[in-house]
Amino acid sequence: MIHPDTELRFISEAIGNGVVATRPIPRGTITWVQDRLDRTYPVEELASFPVLLREVLDKYCYRNRQGHYVFCWDHARFMNHSFDSNCLLTPYGLEIAVRDIAAGEELTNDYGCFNIIEPFRPCEEEGGREIVEPDDLSRCHDVWDGKIRRAVEDFPGVAQPLGSLVSSAVWQELEAAATGRGPLASVRTMLFCETQEG
Repeated sequence: MIHPDTELRFISEAIGNGVVATRPIPRGTITWVQDRLDRTYPVEELASFPVLLREVLDKYCYRNRQGHYVFCWDHARFMNHSFDSNCLLTPYGLEIAVRDIAAGEELTNDYGCFNIIEPFRPCEEEGGREIVEPDDLSRCHDVWDGKIRRAVEDFPGVAQPLGSLVSSAVWQELEAAATGRGPLASVRTMLFCETQEG
């Protein structure tokens, strides 16, 4: 489920729709949680789908560490890519704001966290990367881990409207990491390797 202080808005002709904050969302806020309404599709199941449905899932899903396709039931599936994203997916089945997000600002992800199948070149941005690659989790994990670590430090001190959807075990692990009493799992653990299939 996406953060309640968001809505779907038209962004541009080039981008289409996106998710925009309706109120400020501070760094450390959980912005999305994989919940029971989100649907996970094993690759084998997708093979039986008509091409039209597979194209929808290719566009709106991300792949988890098992290579399964995760389809978000709400407008979370319309979050767009940015190389300087303000949210990042974590190994805990949730996304976190890695910097303050202003009201009216678009929430973005780095699609490099999503185990994409084919490289793609998104809209041009300032910065070092130009192409989202299937192995970005193995190449960019240090940078993303650092951003998430700093955001998790703020986690206990900000409102968490999605907190009731987070398991108590994950909540305790995040609190321990926030206070230095426990480790924070690396996003690299989310990498799906084709050799794991089957």
